[in-house]
This record gives sequence, C-alpha cells and structure tokens, in this order.
Amino acid sequence: MHNIIIENECGCVKRSDLENNLSISSKDEALTKAIEMKNKMNEEFCGKHEFEVAESSNNFIISFASAKPQSSGCCGGGHC
Repeated sequence: MHNIIIENECGCVKRSDLENNLSISSKDEALTKAIEMKNKMNEEFCGKHEFEVAESSNNFIISFASAKPQSSGCCGGGHC
C-alpha cells in the first residue's frame, strides 16, 4: 500500500473536501492522486502557502513548499 499524507494541515486543507491519509495499492495511482491533490491545493486555496509532493518510502507527502521570496517593493535601483 502507498499512502498520501498531507502534513501541516492549514485551514484551507481542513475546510476542503480533500481526504488525508489515503491508502492506494498502486504506486502510480497514488502518485497521480497526490499530484492532483497538490495541484488543487495550489490552484484553489488562499495562496498563503505553496504545496509540493515528495516521496518517502511508500508514502507521498504533500507539504508546504519552500517559502517564496517576499518582495520588499524595491526595484533595486538604489533609491528606495
């Protein structure tokens, strides 16, 4: 069995219809489902977090992606 685990459930995950800790017998089907879930989370959630999928043993872990660099609003021209 291959599991799909959503780590760090934010409020958007909790309010969604996504099911956590899914078990699927086929590795290919589990990976496909994990990617579909990740894409839905990135496209439909509030945008405060970006999600990624990583494989660990028989698990596909959906977690927060590395933080996006925040813009300070400075254009880099040296006058800000």
